[in-house]
Amino acid sequence: MTAQPTKDNARNIWAAVLGELQLQVPGPSFETWLRGTTGVAISDNEFVVNAPNAFVAEMLDQRMYSLIAQCLEKVIGDEIEVRFEVGDDKEAIAEKATANRATNSNGTAPLPIADGSSTTSQVPSRPSYRRGGLNSKYRFENYIVGGSNNLAHAAALAVSENPGLAYNPFVIYSGVGLGKTHLMHAIGHRVRESGHDVLYSTTEEFTNEYIGAIRQGTTEEFRDRYRSADVLLLDDIQFIIGKEQTQEGFFHTFNALHMAGKQIVITSDRPVSELSLLQDRVSSRLAGGLVADIQTPDLETRLAILRAKADQTGQHFPNQVLEFIAQRVQKNVRELEGCLNRVSAYVGLANRAVDGHGDGNIDLGLVEKALEDSLRESNRRVSEEDVLSAVARYFSIDKTTLKGKKRDKSTALARHVSMYLLREEVQLPLATIGKVMGGRDHTTVMHACQRIATQLKADTRLRRDLLNIRESLAA
Repeated sequence: MTAQPTKDNARNIWAAVLGELQLQVPGPSFETWLRGTTGVAISDNEFVVNAPNAFVAEMLDQRMYSLIAQCLEKVIGDEIEVRFEVGDDKEAIAEKATANRATNSNGTAPLPIADGSSTTSQVPSRPSYRRGGLNSKYRFENYIVGGSNNLAHAAALAVSENPGLAYNPFVIYSGVGLGKTHLMHAIGHRVRESGHDVLYSTTEEFTNEYIGAIRQGTTEEFRDRYRSADVLLLDDIQFIIGKEQTQEGFFHTFNALHMAGKQIVITSDRPVSELSLLQDRVSSRLAGGLVADIQTPDLETRLAILRAKADQTGQHFPNQVLEFIAQRVQKNVRELEGCLNRVSAYVGLANRAVDGHGDGNIDLGLVEKALEDSLRESNRRVSEEDVLSAVARYFSIDKTTLKGKKRDKSTALARHVSMYLLREEVQLPLATIGKVMGGRDHTTVMHACQRIATQLKADTRLRRDLLNIRESLAA
């Protein structure tokens, strides 16, 4: 193992692990379960992580242990056990870990820790959403606005200034990691500061609460909790697709709030029109308000996001380093932040190994080494078969039809998208694309590519189609 068993190394190693996890764990899950954790001790066979409470520690140990262990092994280059401790005193936790390791080395079981707080205590009951739930970092003040999200941002501001009056319901949709949850939390903070009662929940939590209320006979309590809020923030509405019972509960909750003039804010990973398995009466309610999408940020916006995130770390990142990351990481904001955190932690570990300090210069060589695995994955060449398979799967047609002579509207669109992506992603010559697409002339391919490029400027549905297909290619 390359790391020495010191507390500072544990902190830096865990920061690098969090950077890895941020690329793999959904944003809300990362913020809920991982953001407040800290690496506090490391030995030859064990890494100790401090969790803010027993509920988080249990969740990490039971549900995320395998992924955390893999990321930790990737950072330190060796297998190691992970143990989750609970407590606010990190110095004491490090000392307890050292004592436990000494006990283990004698071949006996670790002694219980008599400090007034047991890590084996009962998991506390989940607190009311009304007492928390909003991420303190997700505010309008640190939301970077660009061409990809200016409509959604402007609408979110309007909603926060006039809840229940401006746009109700307000639906924000985008791919993963593009900032829809950030905007939702920002609305929640702003309206809460103006004295409104805000309730935030993910749709998964709403479902679990609803089912639990039915089983335990506490539906009145459930109804009162959700319908008494001034503003309801519900994240990831697509989770209730196919869950008829939950949709029933959501429909009645929605109606009660809407008729009372209460504000409802919803996020989704796709447009309302594509939530095809929702009951008609639910989807029609959602479509009755304002629906705003967030697109993939352009280079200028990605740079602005990186500069803001870099300022928060307190570490100096040269412009050429930020430009390097922005040019190579294009998918989403979460990946940008994860790569920046990984670079910061990697540089700290590298410089500490050289001079005992973690505050050395950040140069492109170190950045390339820190992001080597991520960049290798993102730079993987996409083949023509990859593109055709992805397009055919997305539009629910077979590749033979895609290359054939059928000319109905949906098939023609899929064919034009295929030609555009073969040009943009695989970078094939026009004549080669024509051959791949069933022996078509290069001028036909050129017109198809130009048509898609022109439509993308105004057609949000087409932009969403292209984004979804590109995400499937990346996956």
